[in-house]
Amino acid sequence: MAKSIQAIRGMNDLLPDQSPAWQQVESTIRRVAASYGYSEIRMPVLENTALFKRSIGEVTDIVEKEMYTFDDRNGESLTLRPEGTASCVRAGNQHGLLYNQIQRLWYMGPMFRYERPQKGRYRQFHQFGIETFGLSGADADAEVILLSARLWKAFGIADQVELQLNSLGSNEARARYRDALRDYLAQYQEQLDEDSKRRLDSNPLRILDSKDETTQSLLADAPRLSDYWDDESREHFAQLRARLDEAGINYTLNERLVRGLDYYNRTVFEWVTTALGAQGTVCAGGRYDGLVEQLGGKATPAVGFAMGMERLVLLLQEQDKLNPRRAVDAYLMPLGEQAELKAPAIAEQLRDALPELRLVTHCGGGAMKKQIKKADKSGAEVALIVGENELAEQQVTVKPLRSDAEQTTLSHAELVEFLRPLTQA
Repeated sequence: MAKSIQAIRGMNDLLPDQSPAWQQVESTIRRVAASYGYSEIRMPVLENTALFKRSIGEVTDIVEKEMYTFDDRNGESLTLRPEGTASCVRAGNQHGLLYNQIQRLWYMGPMFRYERPQKGRYRQFHQFGIETFGLSGADADAEVILLSARLWKAFGIADQVELQLNSLGSNEARARYRDALRDYLAQYQEQLDEDSKRRLDSNPLRILDSKDETTQSLLADAPRLSDYWDDESREHFAQLRARLDEAGINYTLNERLVRGLDYYNRTVFEWVTTALGAQGTVCAGGRYDGLVEQLGGKATPAVGFAMGMERLVLLLQEQDKLNPRRAVDAYLMPLGEQAELKAPAIAEQLRDALPELRLVTHCGGGAMKKQIKKADKSGAEVALIVGENELAEQQVTVKPLRSDAEQTTLSHAELVEFLRPLTQA
């Protein structure tokens, strides 16, 4: 017998018993995004490698170690997208959506990074992203944060997440701070962990994220990012905080929050939780005013965030906040040759009357006992039995499968009204 082929490590199947939970999460996300006037954009999963090198930064962990990159048959370097913002900007530039325009966009789909798979982190993972273009004020920053906060309310986990907030200042201020931080840490180079030693010259701000205790102790006396802000960035951050305060959004100032991608400036934020152990960040974003121009477009301000779907689903499951709609509402059981002949037509009449009805028609014949077992296994709320007597009387017998209620026989019109509440559950 041929050896069975397995899924690639870190790229997981989503099985039928798991997909209803994902559908519930995705439906909530779509509803909340629409309530803020955001429109969906869908980008390809495969892009030119240069897109990510130019946007994310060649000395970031993503580009150096995590991207799935290969040459196609024409020798062109292609990469499975590791994040969505660069692709969204590329699409906006290519199709003339950004210059001198305001765009509120969202996307959802798979991303790819070669990391060590662990709970809540996979090599193929899924992200929901929000991107706002053409608005430079703190009001746009506040809007995307408020949108994310409304998602937590919609999911019932507002008490399980904490907003951490910081500003990187302008690109010039960030560069000055980077030099100051590098100069400070250079005197302690031998005491730094290996990743931080490697980042000291290439990306010293990432050292602020180090989990190494010795490195963190050295950072206690490091220069403060806020001391390098320009006046405009300081005012922008004050306006953002004032709007969040007015809206009742609690947050913690975290001067070591810098984000791992090179394109961020000014506002950066993360929503974190203690409910998932080490994998504490469930949503992160900020402002990236220079990226559109960096990728070949006209200068356009932008702000957004990305949310890991696997981690969000995991958090919702941990908090018992998922109650997806059942896969099947009713199971139609035809008993006898004439009933089997007429069953598809009866099912279609019910679907015409109730488009949201989730109805399975039994196939393959068999005795009533066998069909009842199949109906019960389907998870349906009720079995709809059609035999010779029901056909003669133009009725259907309804047998409850999840309660002790008595079975009853109904006309077509009565059956439609009986089933209607099931489609709204």
